[in-house]
Amino acid sequence: MTALAQADWGTALVAAACAVLVAVAGGVATRTDAWYRRLHVPAWKPPDWAFGPIWATIFALTASSGVLAWSGSAAARPLIVTVFAVNGVLNILWSVLFFRLRRPDWALVEVVLLWLSIVALILTVGRVSTVAALLNIPYLAWVGVAACLNLRIVQLNPRRGLV
Repeated sequence: MTALAQADWGTALVAAACAVLVAVAGGVATRTDAWYRRLHVPAWKPPDWAFGPIWATIFALTASSGVLAWSGSAAARPLIVTVFAVNGVLNILWSVLFFRLRRPDWALVEVVLLWLSIVALILTVGRVSTVAALLNIPYLAWVGVAACLNLRIVQLNPRRGLV
């Protein structure tokens, strides 16, 4: 049996609940209101409808990664929880900075920390499971795209107090 198949349901439910909590908090912080619609964005920006399915996939993969890592090493559990918690806070904080505080410039600084926290996730869970590490590669890639988009928005909107 694979490590994921051997994981207990309690671990999977906790991981899923944590992923949903981060997703809901980030979603509540995200407002695509008139301010957002007035921003100049690059032509390559994905359509707004694509963000939900992409994030849902990323959260499912990341939760699965957490289950695999948790099931693979009891000794690594405190570090695993810490790295996932820091990542979750940074994930939510980006939405708060960008959408609620309307500070894409601050969000641009923060997204670097978010990206680095994903690298930390990959390295931490990778000590326990290569598959767990690989499950976070789409997250790393997507936040890289988001960082590029964030940078371009800051560049395209200098007169809006974003720089």
